[in-house]
Amino acid sequence: MTAQSSLGAFWRDLPREGKWLLSTTAIQLLGRGLTLPFTIIYLHEIRGISLDLAGTLMAWIAVVGVLVTGPGGAATDRYGARAVSIFGTVCNMAGVMMLAFVDSVPLLFVAMSLIGIAGITWPAFNSLIAAIVEGPARQTYFGISFALVNLGIGLGGIISGAFVDVHRPSTFTTIYVLDALSMLIPIGLLLGPLRHVRTQVEAPPDDQNTGTSYWAIAKKPAVRWLLLVTFLGTFVGYGQMEAGFTAFAREVGEVSTRTIGWAFAANTAVIVLAQMLVLKRIAGHRRTRVLVVMSVIWACAWLLLGSAGVWPAGMYAAAVVIGYHAVFGFGETLLQPTIPAITNDMAPDHLRGRYNALSSGAFQAGAVAGPIVAGFLLRHQLNAPFIAMLVAGCALMAVLAVALEKLISPKVNGIPDDLSPAEAIAAPTPAETI
Repeated sequence: MTAQSSLGAFWRDLPREGKWLLSTTAIQLLGRGLTLPFTIIYLHEIRGISLDLAGTLMAWIAVVGVLVTGPGGAATDRYGARAVSIFGTVCNMAGVMMLAFVDSVPLLFVAMSLIGIAGITWPAFNSLIAAIVEGPARQTYFGISFALVNLGIGLGGIISGAFVDVHRPSTFTTIYVLDALSMLIPIGLLLGPLRHVRTQVEAPPDDQNTGTSYWAIAKKPAVRWLLLVTFLGTFVGYGQMEAGFTAFAREVGEVSTRTIGWAFAANTAVIVLAQMLVLKRIAGHRRTRVLVVMSVIWACAWLLLGSAGVWPAGMYAAAVVIGYHAVFGFGETLLQPTIPAITNDMAPDHLRGRYNALSSGAFQAGAVAGPIVAGFLLRHQLNAPFIAMLVAGCALMAVLAVALEKLISPKVNGIPDDLSPAEAIAAPTPAETI
């Protein structure tokens, strides 16, 4: 079966609500892509905020996101993913709209706080998707959605890059207003075509006495290992993309900002072009083994970037900086369909919000810790230890994924129900097909 026919079958079998969500993903994220590359420039050069304070304001978003994750997961289980998603999206819309017009630090702090509160939409939206899409289709959905997210953000970045001008502050106001208005799309979906989707589920009678607190859930061995994998994947991956990678490429590789821009473009292109092929190749394989392959790919990416410091400020450095992001993006196509699918296949329906909140919290923690560690090492010119740490982190992630495999059922690990135990054991690893 070709990738095109696989996609066709997936689309035909996808419930109407899932089609609504998936078909609007890229345009929803187009607004985010307009502003994502320019917030630090906007705060510093347009609003006159110092770089240190601008960085602090942006970090505050992640801090608030971590703080609201717990209440957001509990609220998702109690009030439903729709209600929590609408609340978070409205907060995000208000924060971005404020950002377009305010210029005082206190009001910017309020705007960033509202944007941070929107972090509760992540576990809520994942819970909503899991309520709509069941079985192996979840993995495919998460993968395609990730590609569309990158497509929307990438197109938004290209459009705004050609439009904004620091000598015309109104251009920045325009992109933030457009970003805010783009959030009317998910709000309209949640109030319209998705209004009947219900994620609140009563605990089954034989599960009434099971602990529902975050601590009780996190104490489960499989959950604990999955959270470690999620944290480490973010720490050595996304937590380094905007801080560690950029700083290393500029300060050690001595490449231009234009080269860094091309690197991010290469990342987006690889994800959009490769995701469907990857989804076809990993279908029916152990998700934990997919994570092992991904860890190897990311380790190679970091070693490739590290070589930019050997021959800096030249064609080689520029090539490997761009090549790093292409290889890293290929690894992302393996990560994004697997961890959300494991999380939601592991979670009982009545605790899905809490499981997704824990996963979100681990992701946010890695995103906060990554830049801090990268900043310390690179500020002290510990360039080789920085790369070595990330390669070692990738190796540890592979070890944790293998350990996780022993704690989850074959179904949670992506092995179809209709395989016999012997067939499940004999299922090929992703490395044999990718």
